Amino acid sequence: MSFSRRNFLIATGVAAASTSVLSACSSGNSSSSSGGKGGKQKAAEAHTTTIKIGTAEDSKGPAQEVSGAKKGGKVYLLNDDDFSHLDPQRVYYAWNSLAAIVLSRTLTGYKVADDGSMTLVGDLATDTGTMKDDGKTWTFTLKDGVKWQDGSDITVDDVRHGFERAFANFITEGASYVQTWLTGTQNYRKAYPGPFKGKHLKSIETSGKSITFHLSEARPDFNYVLAMHSYAPTPVKHDTKQDYDKKPYSNGPYKIKSHVTDKSMVLVRNEHWDPSTDPIRNAYPDEFDFTFGIEAQTAADRLIADYGKDQFAVSWRTIPQEKVQQATEKAKDRMFEGLGSGVSVYWINQTRVTDMKVREAIIRAWPTAAIRQLYGGANRGDYATGIMSPQVAGYKSQDVWGRLKNPAGDPATAKAVLKKAGKLGTKIVYAYQNDPTNAKVKVIVENALKAAGFDVVTKSLDSTTYYDQVGKIDNQYDIYWGGWGADWPTGYSVFQPLFESDQIRDEGTNYCHLKNKDVDAAIKAATAETDQNKANEMWAAMDKQVTELGAFIPDVYMKRLYLHGSKLGNVKMDPNFDGCMLYKMYVKA
Repeated sequence: MSFSRRNFLIATGVAAASTSVLSACSSGNSSSSSGGKGGKQKAAEAHTTTIKIGTAEDSKGPAQEVSGAKKGGKVYLLNDDDFSHLDPQRVYYAWNSLAAIVLSRTLTGYKVADDGSMTLVGDLATDTGTMKDDGKTWTFTLKDGVKWQDGSDITVDDVRHGFERAFANFITEGASYVQTWLTGTQNYRKAYPGPFKGKHLKSIETSGKSITFHLSEARPDFNYVLAMHSYAPTPVKHDTKQDYDKKPYSNGPYKIKSHVTDKSMVLVRNEHWDPSTDPIRNAYPDEFDFTFGIEAQTAADRLIADYGKDQFAVSWRTIPQEKVQQATEKAKDRMFEGLGSGVSVYWINQTRVTDMKVREAIIRAWPTAAIRQLYGGANRGDYATGIMSPQVAGYKSQDVWGRLKNPAGDPATAKAVLKKAGKLGTKIVYAYQNDPTNAKVKVIVENALKAAGFDVVTKSLDSTTYYDQVGKIDNQYDIYWGGWGADWPTGYSVFQPLFESDQIRDEGTNYCHLKNKDVDAAIKAATAETDQNKANEMWAAMDKQVTELGAFIPDVYMKRLYLHGSKLGNVKMDPNFDGCMLYKMYVKA
């Protein structure tokens, strides 16, 4: 399994940022921005998302109406960049999914309640699927009345085609989980080249309106995985292969009217979308107009001014840190925020730092509060205690290292630990991305570790090749920053990529090089657990387990902060894709 490019964007955006922060203001219950000793934090717990598996009844449309919402009007989106892909099989970045969710429906999806809780429901499917063989076999049945933008029915052939074309050699950007499970090999393209030579996958069967998947391994959370847009259907009759990315066919509430690369895109209503089949989307505005090439600071200035068309606009990127105070003073009632899916940590290389007491001393000395302050204090995020985000099902608060009580770090205690272990003077190589903010972080880290009794060496890395360098098995660094977010909100897509021993390889995703048979066994057991409530508890226990092993230094659960014009209502952040939900907002009269 390769590193999640969707989450790579989340991760590198935070570490490399010097003028903007992928974060949001807390709602008043996080610890102070200074993060001094003894500052208690309850914000992460307050943002914990409840996720349940819905029934067939939950999967029926229409979506619950938003109080006070009205249909009609036009919304303007102020973007710095265009979407890199809209072909569903090539959608992986959260950035692209924010648009894809109103264009491409999937077999399953998440119904988001007003309080942020989520229910996994059947989107195109009548329910969340029928599991057999402990999760190796899954069957889904299509709803009646689901159609493409030309009015033709979505068929199981179209659904199957979406999965099969993901094997084609031009699909290089999407998720690869299901391809691996359908063929039983990481080299899935050798096992099956795609549907364009007239052959179907033997591991997918269709009958009437039902589609059955035969997987090479038990996947009790397979119905969560199918909510990813990489596995949305593509119409067999309208598949233009590589060119499909330019103007994909819609089965959602909106369709593409026009798209000028890097300049603009206009979405208008898809008249063949039937809200009675859709339990997720409301679709109040008539039109969404995207303008690309608008810098984040310019977008913030325009939204703060709230003049003309900008009264009907929303930011598509987080508010730059230098604009947060001004926005808070002048447009506080038009700011919306939420806890993102990303978790920021600092990896400790287990290959090089083999002594647990040395790892403990590093963690206890680590100046988390001062680092967070450089990135905007509480605006950056809530102090993390593990690698499992509160947005992942089963999250439990745990604080193995007492970081919430003392986020500033304690070099004196760390030095005592190091001295008792006979490790004073241990050489530590700290690698960081070369940008102005991280250069300041480097000084803080260096001072803290030196005060704890370490011999500190710092190494500046080019941000464009950062992951290439720290991703090598034989990298020469002891500590380096990283970030991760779950591809779907269960623990598998956190712990298997990051901590399974098989992921220790060049360009692998086990960045801390943790090789632990107990962790491998725990991953295997949680993966195979068919009772998702029990599995969630097992993943939460694993969060504590890997934290206790000193695999990383917890940093923050990252936040996001956005701004919208005064003429828009119910503008909220999508908990899955870290941006505004187009399908829940409305234009005020």
